Amino acid sequence: MVVTASSLRQDIYRILDRVIATGEPVVIERGGRRLFIVADAPPSKLDRLVDRQHAVVGDSGDLDAIEWSQQWSELAPDKN
Repeated sequence: MVVTASSLRQDIYRILDRVIATGEPVVIERGGRRLFIVADAPPSKLDRLVDRQHAVVGDSGDLDAIEWSQQWSELAPDKN
């Protein structure tokens, strides 16, 4: 869509809403130059995730196969 600066001024909110709704950029011609109004992509929800350095990644079913005895200096006493 190509509009003049005067047309943009008269109907800016409708034009902006159209760019957001359709994703189609608008070209504004002024003084022999062309300006563009372009909607950027909305941020992904995954981009906002916090990096967890110590999170366990993998299948939880594999936890029973891990050898834990190396993690403690002595075993916990039996509760009888």
